[in-house]
Amino acid sequence: MNRPPDTREDDDIRWMRRALELASQAEAAGEVPVGAVLVKDGKRLAEAWNHPIGAHDPTAHAEIMALRAGGQALGNYRLTGTTLYVTLEPCPMCVGAMIHARVGRLVYGAHDPKTGAAGGALELLQAPIHNHQIEVTGGVLESECAEQLRAFFRSRRKSARGEGV
Repeated sequence: MNRPPDTREDDDIRWMRRALELASQAEAAGEVPVGAVLVKDGKRLAEAWNHPIGAHDPTAHAEIMALRAGGQALGNYRLTGTTLYVTLEPCPMCVGAMIHARVGRLVYGAHDPKTGAAGGALELLQAPIHNHQIEVTGGVLESECAEQLRAFFRSRRKSARGEGV
């Protein structure tokens, strides 16, 4: 469904704010603060936050958990017509899952120059070898998303040095 650009931008901000709230839940649980919301037809289908540490599962990234929940909600692993909102540019594992799920659009907040696979460190989403292309919008609420991550890692470094928080 094509929507007027201003409405789409408003929706992107709204859902990214929710993803930031979910990222805060991850942080409260001692996880890297990343949140994800999967939306279909303007309605939340699924949401999740990072929890590989607590789940003892290296695949428990926010994106993967949201895709899993979305598949369960639809009763189908194909998530066509969905938009995935995530606070951090997805890694190669998450991008692969998005391609296999046939996600229609990715909207992310902070760029990840080290492991991002949507143009940060790699560009996997627009690779012509894939039979499914995902529309990408990056940098939505980028400063808030990036600051949440920077503050988390600053705190971690301080704690590791014994400086307290």
